[in-house]
Formats: sequence, structure tokens, C-alpha cells
Amino acid sequence: MEIKLKRVEGMQFDCVSGVGHTVRIDGPPSIGGTDTGPRPMEMVLMGLAGCSAVDILMILGKQRQNPADVELTVTAERADAVPAVFTKINIHIDCIGGEVSLKKLEKACELSMEKYCSVSKMLEPTVEMTHTCDVK
Repeated sequence: MEIKLKRVEGMQFDCVSGVGHTVRIDGPPSIGGTDTGPRPMEMVLMGLAGCSAVDILMILGKQRQNPADVELTVTAERADAVPAVFTKINIHIDCIGGEVSLKKLEKACELSMEKYCSVSKMLEPTVEMTHTCDVK
């Protein structure tokens, strides 16, 4: 796996994946950015949410559960010192509509967070990770 990052201007960078997908990363105007893209630490949380969502949907599919939609909300706290690493992260998963058992959703979330989600496992040694879920 490889990415390439190229400065656009100021604190604005285009990040290109090995297969050609581009994401613009930017900083706030207070440090020379233009606020046109997510911050690097937001990208970490986006990666965590995406990885977990894929796991959960795959696990639910194997359990013959069929949500109409899934939404994840990730909240995080960071250290007050430099480096301002994440200290706590909570992922909340909502399965909306369709046919989903709360018990099976809870099991899927547990498996994702504790076994399958690579991003979660990478953060786990230094971050207090929690998750909650609900069927709506």
C-alpha cells in the first residue's frame, strides 16, 4: 500500500492513493490553510469509521441481517500536550430500517472493534476505545 502527498499551497495537500483516489487535506486559516479539506487527525477517525462500517456490514450480511442504512458517529478526545494524540474514541453505530436484530448488531460491533477492524487494533494500545450501537 502506498500514498503520495503533494503540497498544493499553504497547508493544503493532495493525497493520492496507489489506485488513484485523491483526498485534499488542509489546515485552518490560523496556520496558513484554507479549510478546504479534513485535517489529518480527522482522516484517522474517518479511516476508523470506514473500516468498522465495512466490517459491520460484512458481519451482518453473514448473519443474514439486512439494514437499509448504517450511520457511524465517531467522537474523540485528544491530549492537551504535543503531540495531541487521541486519548479516547467512541464509535456509535446506528442501523436504520431493514431487518436487524439488536443482539446481532451488538455482536457485529464487538467483532469489528475487538477482532477485525485494522484501524481500531492499531489505535487500541494507546487509546481508550469504546463503542455503542442502536437499531432504529
